[in-house]
Amino acid sequence: MTRIREVVSMMVVCAVAALLFIPPAATQIREVSAGKGHRLVLQVNTDEPAMMNLALNNAANVEQYYRDLGEKVEIEIVAFGPGLHMLRDDTSPVKARIKALADKSPSISFKACGNTQENMSKAENKKIALVAQASVVKSGVVRVMELQEQGWAYVRP
Repeated sequence: MTRIREVVSMMVVCAVAALLFIPPAATQIREVSAGKGHRLVLQVNTDEPAMMNLALNNAANVEQYYRDLGEKVEIEIVAFGPGLHMLRDDTSPVKARIKALADKSPSISFKACGNTQENMSKAENKKIALVAQASVVKSGVVRVMELQEQGWAYVRP
């Protein structure tokens, strides 16, 4: 009988521990229902045009989905490493799509890693200009981390 009590006590302790993980999810649900909306960060860290287009497709699809539901959504595409080519004015294979998407969907923003921009500038011995729709953050990786810490959903296409 003592063994059964030990097992039951252990199960209760595990159940209580599992419940400790529920409040963040409940908080996110409350934030969405309170009007904060949905928040998504998309990471681009490759210079492959197919992956850049996939990230833009994901952003456009998510934005359209929540717009159709009448719900707010905020989407941030963060480019770093070789992915910075997505936001470079001189090398972006998706520059026209970025402009069209930004013009159509103000809820989608583009962030460029300042560390990568600086390193590319040194390597190429020239200033690296970005598309007009992009703004610079100090570190792309840190930006993704901070958004996740604030409860943003994270997707790497």
